[in-house]
Amino acid sequence: MEYWLPVIWFGVIGFGVLMYVLLDGFVLGLGILAPFAEDEDQLDHMMNTAAPIWDGNETWLVLGGAGLLAAFPKAYALVLSALYLPVLLMLIALVFRGVAFEFRFKARRAKKAWGAAFALGSLLCAFAQGVILGAIMEGMPMQEGKYVGGIFDWFSPFSMLTGAAVVFGYALLGSTWLILKTDGRMQLVARTLARPLVLVVAVFIGLVSAWLPFLDSRIMARWFEDGNFYWLFPVPLLVLANAWALWRSVMRERRDGHPFVYALGFFVLGFIGLVAGIWPNIVPGLTIWDAASPPSSQGFVLVGLVVLLPAILGYTYWSYRVFSGKIAADAGYH
Repeated sequence: MEYWLPVIWFGVIGFGVLMYVLLDGFVLGLGILAPFAEDEDQLDHMMNTAAPIWDGNETWLVLGGAGLLAAFPKAYALVLSALYLPVLLMLIALVFRGVAFEFRFKARRAKKAWGAAFALGSLLCAFAQGVILGAIMEGMPMQEGKYVGGIFDWFSPFSMLTGAAVVFGYALLGSTWLILKTDGRMQLVARTLARPLVLVVAVFIGLVSAWLPFLDSRIMARWFEDGNFYWLFPVPLLVLANAWALWRSVMRERRDGHPFVYALGFFVLGFIGLVAGIWPNIVPGLTIWDAASPPSSQGFVLVGLVVLLPAILGYTYWSYRVFSGKIAADAGYH
């Protein structure tokens, strides 16, 4: 079990992070797109599409963070030491976004201000998440598993690129979510925003993918040595196919659910590519076995996870099922 427990927890944490990105990503995307709403009523409509389900999405972020602390404390300490400022920015922005979401529906004179706060919080949170991703993939200076860099070592051209990429990626998720959940004028605005976003996100994926193998010799080796290229090569091909399918679905205006599914596919394939590039490391230079807590600790927490994870999956499925379908423009949030 000393070998398999870290593998299991790596999968659990990866699943939690991916679920958070997929489910909260489109809500952050709605905030990023908020300045493009034609009026306050249209912004109400945008936010009402996510109002019943948005606040449960952070559960997956908690699962990923708590799992990292419990199963890989060395990696947790390393990431928090190196990325204290962007992590703090992300958490403050999440709180800011949440408060603005709730207060805006109750406000009268300050409604526009809270709408701007919702947009700003969403934008900063998405950018911070992209910076964290880029900094982790780029690697952090460490000795004997401990961080030895400075407080701003996370700031680099690559982390700024990934920060911008995540912002536009979440905006794409938000626009395709609106295509799925609305009709009429709101859906037309969403399609108009989605079309250029498909191209922009595809370009960002290409830039990040081309840059990534040159960040660390171990990542380059993972892709190009020992025949790995041949079984990893389908990933970029699937990304291209997904991009083409997404573009066609946005342009043809037939089935409203397809653009959102293909937008989610972008993130799933990107996540697979990133994991394949760093495995078996949890961060560059630190393997999952080196970072793991004792097997007894991992096994103890895993017992709780067996109970908790089905419950999270169950209420997530139930909430999305109950609130499925189109959201009318005059739907209210109380």
